Amino acid sequence: MPLVIRMTVAYDGTDFHGFAQQRDQRTVAGEISGALSKVLRAEITLACAGRTDAGVHAWGQVVSFAAPDGTEPAMLVERLNRMLGSEIAVRDARIAPPDFDARHSARARTYRYTVLNRSTPDPSLARSAWWVPEALDIHALQLAATPFIGEHDFASFSRKGPEGSTTVRRVLESEWHDLGDGVLRYQVKATAFCWQMVRALVGTQVEAGRGRRKAGEMLSILRAKDRSAAGQLAPPQGLSLWRVDYEDASS
Repeated sequence: MPLVIRMTVAYDGTDFHGFAQQRDQRTVAGEISGALSKVLRAEITLACAGRTDAGVHAWGQVVSFAAPDGTEPAMLVERLNRMLGSEIAVRDARIAPPDFDARHSARARTYRYTVLNRSTPDPSLARSAWWVPEALDIHALQLAATPFIGEHDFASFSRKGPEGSTTVRRVLESEWHDLGDGVLRYQVKATAFCWQMVRALVGTQVEAGRGRRKAGEMLSILRAKDRSAAGQLAPPQGLSLWRVDYEDASS
């Protein structure tokens, strides 16, 4: 009987066309499933907790797949990390319950977005932070983040999905942290996210931090249910899927 394997994966998404496998494109799922197929000598189909877009990173992405009986998780970690190179790392692998699915079993996901708020850029952070040279008001950012907590329709902050899909989501955490030396971090946790939702939230809040809109406008933007009411998308490089929570444990 096949085993269900659960893996926690980190990656630098800069040079990938997103996570999901695409024909003739280099993707994170394509690299992982290709390596797994060689190791296990079988076609592997991955389920994932979050389909990150091109240029988006992860520290706590979770994937699951069916593997032949007798597969040793420790062997997978060792062999995959040798094959995948420096852009993708398998942090953990374990045997999961037969009904486990990385996407459908997840109870919450946490994303982090990093902003470099200095007058000059930092090349060492170019792949992992959005450089915003204008001074941002951290108090305004913190005020703007609070209204997103709770259950809301995030149509104003998401790209339109398939016909009949819902944009109602429940946000559990939404807060900014000043890490010092011009580094600001936004952390948001929700049971699920809409397509490009976090980048739209960040882009709109940064407009408030710049003084281009009021922090108190966030509720009215939510109620508008209109993408044009919110700000532009923040660029992808500052975003990382940080953690996925399950009933038994977290990534």
